[in-house]
Amino acid sequence: MKAFTYERAGSPAEAAAAVIRTPGAKFIAGGTNLLDLMKLQIETPRHLIDVNRLGLDKIDETPEGGLRIGALVRNTDLAADRRVRRDYAVLSRALLAGASGQLRNKATTAGNLLQRTRCPYFYDTTKPCNKRQPGAGCSAIDGFNRNLAILGASEQCIATHPSDMAVAMRVLDAQVETVRADGATRAIPIADFHRLPGATPQIETTLAQGELITAVTLPRPLGGVHAYRKVRDRASYAFALISVAAVLPPGGGGRLAFGGLAHKPWRVEAAEGRIGQGARATAEAVLAGARTTPQNAFKTTLVERTLGAVFAEARV
Repeated sequence: MKAFTYERAGSPAEAAAAVIRTPGAKFIAGGTNLLDLMKLQIETPRHLIDVNRLGLDKIDETPEGGLRIGALVRNTDLAADRRVRRDYAVLSRALLAGASGQLRNKATTAGNLLQRTRCPYFYDTTKPCNKRQPGAGCSAIDGFNRNLAILGASEQCIATHPSDMAVAMRVLDAQVETVRADGATRAIPIADFHRLPGATPQIETTLAQGELITAVTLPRPLGGVHAYRKVRDRASYAFALISVAAVLPPGGGGRLAFGGLAHKPWRVEAAEGRIGQGARATAEAVLAGARTTPQNAFKTTLVERTLGAVFAEARV
């Protein structure tokens, strides 16, 4: 790990200003992803701004009937919150499917959204990776890519986003609230928050330099069956081969979002109109434009089978 300096921010705007003021600075909260990358010298921030004491660790009800989740709410506390378990069960289930109990105790809401989209080659500094060094090349395209993207990928990167929480946030149409150094705030729809790789896979979100996440807001609860099904190579502590977040109201219709398929949580609203036609028709719409390799082509079949299991659970 390379040497760095450290400070504690006194307010969200002060934290954002510190990142702007100091080249090579980064925010740190739980550090469950950043510290690992610093140890490998994949991330080498010169300065860390600790945001843990900014009071962003509360879950409040909104006037519109939803929930406002502070950026520093720990994953364990969010999954256990009575209102989340009752009204946003898909979110609670997604959180509990991720990482381990120890990591969930440290990981924050904002940090979960911001964890790096990555594949094994991102961690291997002996291999080219366009995320670590733009223009170096993508080792995964012609290498081991069994777990990687079949949707939304590019010639520059085929990594998949690792977050389970973000998939549930996508199906719930959450909004990400932020603040900048000048105190200006904005709300970013979760659909627009993460970027596809295109020609710049090193840029993973639509955040500006120094922009700090302060909260994530959920709209009014959606009724019906909430389900989160994660298929992975081992029973715990593994990224998804595919995951499905579903909110399926009685009487037809519903929402679906997917993990393990793309560089960002994946939702195809057109596919949701086919839910009543069954898993095969829905999967065909979800997979429109899919590009597979010989190693990950099995994911197309896995999408249909996983949807079938979710629909059976919800009795669709």
